[in-house]
Amino acid sequence: MPEDSSSIDYAMEKASGPHFSGLRFDGLHSSSPPNSSVISSLSHLRSVVSSSSSSSSPASDAPKQPFIIGVTGGTASGKTTVCDMIIQQLHDHRVVLVNQDSFYRGLTSEELQRVQEYNFDHPDAFDTEQLLHCAETLKSGLPYQVPIYDFKSHQRRSDTFRQVNASDVIILEGILIFHDSRVRNLMNMKIFVDTDADVRLARRIRRDIVERGRDVNSVLEQYAKFVKPAFDDFVLPTKKYADVIIPRGGDNHVAVDLITQHIHTKLGQHDLCKIYPNVYVIQSTFQIRGMHTLIREKDISKHDFVFYSDRLIRLVVEHGLGHLPFTEKQVVTPTGAVYTGVDFCKKLCGVSIIRSGESMENALRACCKGIKIGKILIHRDGDNGKQLIYEKLPHDISERHVLLLDPVLATGNSANQAIELLIQKGVPESHIIFLNLISAPEGIHCVCKRFPALKIVTSEIDQGLNQEFRVIPGLGEFGDRYFGTDEEDQ
Repeated sequence: MPEDSSSIDYAMEKASGPHFSGLRFDGLHSSSPPNSSVISSLSHLRSVVSSSSSSSSPASDAPKQPFIIGVTGGTASGKTTVCDMIIQQLHDHRVVLVNQDSFYRGLTSEELQRVQEYNFDHPDAFDTEQLLHCAETLKSGLPYQVPIYDFKSHQRRSDTFRQVNASDVIILEGILIFHDSRVRNLMNMKIFVDTDADVRLARRIRRDIVERGRDVNSVLEQYAKFVKPAFDDFVLPTKKYADVIIPRGGDNHVAVDLITQHIHTKLGQHDLCKIYPNVYVIQSTFQIRGMHTLIREKDISKHDFVFYSDRLIRLVVEHGLGHLPFTEKQVVTPTGAVYTGVDFCKKLCGVSIIRSGESMENALRACCKGIKIGKILIHRDGDNGKQLIYEKLPHDISERHVLLLDPVLATGNSANQAIELLIQKGVPESHIIFLNLISAPEGIHCVCKRFPALKIVTSEIDQGLNQEFRVIPGLGEFGDRYFGTDEEDQ
């Protein structure tokens, strides 16, 4: 035991002298210590700024971009554990993990001869250009072949690679993943995993011995000579870029839970919802996606189309009702206890835009017993000609909250005319909730720019409109398919 201790002390002492902070052998690289004023408190998580989310001007024909997360921290700080916990909690979404270690440069024969002097924790040890290309490719929705690095031979494997496909969430993990600003700017969320240095050293010793076939002395020598100085020079200064700092790494379950909740919110939020806070898309699930898949299929039977459309309409109506005002109410339960709940909005009516909007009336009646429903008919000739033909509304509609019903929001012109009519009848703009199954971005822009106080509730936002002003991918003429008149025309 004394001999082991003395050999370890000797290795540490020997490595504590001058060292190569940079990668090159031809000189020493020095850097000033990180400014402590930019290092935030280790005991608090900073909330993620809303501007870190994706582009603020969405293109209607562009696919939804993935949510990119960067995770960094010192060696063996628990980065991979945090990533695994995030992936487990995002099980409803496609998530891929890309490790910066996969982008180590293969060593030359000269570097292999002096591998003990090689600094694997320096930025130049990584092929950052390829890492950037990988991140940009995945962000564009294309697959990428990630190299596989052999830590024993210090070379990339030439016989195989890892195929990474497009996903909802991309996690970039590595000690220097924040170092290059181009890679950093691709991220929607940046996480720094902060763990005590002694804990990180113990984990590194165990990992390098078991997984990378090294001995204790070489691990300690490399840590003192390269790893710790590189952490001080390159890793710790990037902590200032983090949106969230996780003390204790994977042991901090509260922090990971908060992060995944935020990611869930961002994944469920369409880009247009970030522009217009009055636009609400019901949270997507595999059930909702499955029903949309069915009603969008052109060969589905009328019975199935009506059945699954009704299910989706009911969800949209229920979600819309959740945006109505309420008052607190107490009731006595059969057990004699008092329950404090809420009372529904009493002054409410529906207005359907004939004729597709009438398909949503049954769901509204099923949710609101005895509700009054008015009707508006607007004749459309292409996208330009529009004329109000008929309206039948409750006489006291100005005193009510109005649920405006139309399953498809396309150009938004007919919707605007219907909304304008309601306002002329005395309905406050803020009392109108527009419910539809699918919406085109053009329609949302058209309505929200003109009426920013009303609310739009939809189940999905599609790509856009084609030259014939039809929603793409859309679901065809909803009224004809729902009421079966397309079959009669044939």
